[in-house]
Amino acid sequence: MIIKGFVSRNPWKLQGFFVIFLFLSSLLFSLPSFSQTAETETNFAICKACHTIGGGKLVGPDLKGVTEKYDEAWLVKFIQNSQALIDAGDPAAIKVWEENSKIPMPPNPQLNEEQVKDIILYIKNDGKIAASEIAAGEDETKTPDEVQVEETDAHKLLAEMKQEDARHMKTTFIVMIILIFISLFDLIVTKIVKWRWIHTIIILISLTIGGEVIFVEATSLGRQQYYQPDQPIWFSHKVHSGQNQIECEYCHFTADKSMHAGIPPVQVCLNCHNQVKEGKITGTEEIAKIHDSYNNGKPIEWVKVHNLPDHVYFNHAQHVNIGQLECEECHGMVEEMDQVIQVEDLSMRWCIDCHRITEVQFASNRFYDHYKQLHALIEKGEKSSVKVVDIGGEDCQKCHY
Repeated sequence: MIIKGFVSRNPWKLQGFFVIFLFLSSLLFSLPSFSQTAETETNFAICKACHTIGGGKLVGPDLKGVTEKYDEAWLVKFIQNSQALIDAGDPAAIKVWEENSKIPMPPNPQLNEEQVKDIILYIKNDGKIAASEIAAGEDETKTPDEVQVEETDAHKLLAEMKQEDARHMKTTFIVMIILIFISLFDLIVTKIVKWRWIHTIIILISLTIGGEVIFVEATSLGRQQYYQPDQPIWFSHKVHSGQNQIECEYCHFTADKSMHAGIPPVQVCLNCHNQVKEGKITGTEEIAKIHDSYNNGKPIEWVKVHNLPDHVYFNHAQHVNIGQLECEECHGMVEEMDQVIQVEDLSMRWCIDCHRITEVQFASNRFYDHYKQLHALIEKGEKSSVKVVDIGGEDCQKCHY
C-alpha cells in the first residue's frame, strides 16, 4: 500500500530514479573489477623466461634494440599473439620465427594493448621504468637498504594484487546478483519501471559479468599464483642464492634424483651456520632458531610454496636431470627474492605450452635411445629437432595416470 501510494503521487520521479540507479550500479561495479593492476616490471617477468635486454640470446632473441627495428603497432600484435601473425603470412613474424629455431612465442591474451605498450617502453629504456613515469618531485636517490625494501615490497605486491582481484570479483558477483533480483522483483511485483527493455538489458549485463566471474573463479580452482606464505624463519633466497651464489641443488639436493626437490634438513643449514651465527639484516635471532631446532630435535616447519593438485603427477628429476631445465624456468628469479613467491600459475595450459616449444636434448641423451622412429627421421634429415610434445608431452596419462 505504501509503495502504491508513493507511485501514484510521484510516478515519473520514482521511475527515473529507479532506472538511473540500476544503470549506474551495473556500470559502476562491472567496469573496474577486471582492470589490470600489475606493474610493468611484473608484466615483463613473463618475458624474462625467454629473453634478456642486452644480455644475449636465451630461448628467444635479445630484446635490446628491438624497438628501433620494428614499429610499435607490429610489436603489440606480435607480443599478444605471434602465432596469429605467422599463420597470416606476416613476413617479419615468419622471419623472427625461422631465425629462432621455429619456436613460437606463447600468446599473451592477458595483456591489453596499454600493458604491452608499457612493456615496449620498458624494453626501450633498457629494463628501467621511464623517467616520465616517475612522479614529479620524487627523490630518486635511495640508500641500498631502501632499494632492498622496495624489491621485497614488489614481490609482496604480487600477492596483494591477487588478493585484491579476488575481493573485487566477490564484490562484483554479489552486486550483480542484487541487480538481477531487483529487476526481477520489479518485473513481477512492483512494476515501477514501465519499460521492460531496461530490465532486460540490466539482467543480460549482470548475467554476462556474473558468468565471467564464475569462469575466472572456476579456472582458478587448485591454482595459487602469487602465493607467498610467511615462513617460520626469515630466510632470504636473495642473500643465499643471489649474493652468496649457493647452488639451488646444494640445499634442494634431491631435485635431480627424486620426484620432489626436497626441503633441506637443519643439518644442511648448519654446514654454514655453525660458523655464521649473525646475519647483516636479521642479526642473531633468526639463525638462533636453526640451532634451537637442532638442539631440540624438532624439524623446522617450512611452508610449501609451489603446490599442484593431488591428481597431477610431476617429477623434478625428470625435468632437472633428463630435461636439463634451470630452476628459474618454473620458479622465476628466486635469487632476486627475499621471500619466495609462486610466479607462474602452474596451470595445465602453462605446462603444455612449455612442452610444445621446448626442445629435447635427443641425440646426446641415452635416455631417448628407444625412440627408434624419431632417430631415423633425424638421420634422414626429415626432422631437425625433437620437442617434448613429440615424445608424449600432450598425453593425458603422462601427468594424470
